[in-house]
Amino acid sequence: MDRLKAMGAFVRAVELGSLSAVAREMATTQPTVSKMVAWLEREVGARLLERSSQRVLPTEEGARFLASAKRLLEDYEEALAEVASGVREPRGLVRLSAPVALGELRLSALMLEMLAKLPHLQVELLLEDRFVDPLEERVDLTIRIGGVLPADLVARQLAVWPRYLVASPEYVRRKGRPRRPQDLIAHDYLRYAGRSDEAVHLSSSDGSIVLDLASRYRINSAIALLDAVRSGAGIALQPCWMVDEALRRGDLVRLLPRWTGPAQTAHIVHAPRRRLPARVQAVMEYVEAAVGAW
Repeated sequence: MDRLKAMGAFVRAVELGSLSAVAREMATTQPTVSKMVAWLEREVGARLLERSSQRVLPTEEGARFLASAKRLLEDYEEALAEVASGVREPRGLVRLSAPVALGELRLSALMLEMLAKLPHLQVELLLEDRFVDPLEERVDLTIRIGGVLPADLVARQLAVWPRYLVASPEYVRRKGRPRRPQDLIAHDYLRYAGRSDEAVHLSSSDGSIVLDLASRYRINSAIALLDAVRSGAGIALQPCWMVDEALRRGDLVRLLPRWTGPAQTAHIVHAPRRRLPARVQAVMEYVEAAVGAW
């Protein structure tokens, strides 16, 4: 029996939830599709689908096998396309995970720009502030900002972004401009929620300083924190990629420009593979070129 065809029937059965739906799609009968999946189960030595009168669901073994089967089928389709066209044209689906703020403020627009240039590519952008493990959650690429990088994954550095002290022009008019780091103690300092200490680390060419700055307002959303700064609620340390455009427009003002906070380091992470599919390589290269310039 055609192994690739049987794999395709299994994958579509999981996606559609029905062997009959797969049969209609493949222009064959439901018993034929059932035989293909049964043959595949004998080949791999495990039951892949739980069948009922209503729908089919993957077993635990089937869920694990699904990712490999999809990848094999996508690589096969990609190889056929390369031979047919004579060029390495990226096509197929790429699943990319990234932090929420980075995705909403920068990456979504970047993905749409890329898709306009690569018409056979598909992207699923998954925005999560937690770290999404490519191995466990079947994503092709993960963008990670900060944190310890898992040793069992491949990581490439995208960028290092300094953090600036920023406020709105209205806040500066109302509260004044700090002239030295110690002046921040008398100001309204806003911060990302999650840290129990009040320490703020700043550095310049002259050295570094640690300030204990109390915050009356903390929030666990980077975008909401930026909105609070724009509204005139206070001063915050913000990564340069989030505020550069607002600084150029004059919507925000950089304070103590000789001083920066701890830099953000961004990496793009993927599972170790002998060869990345052309579609994944294309997205990674596009992201690297763009993010490196931010």
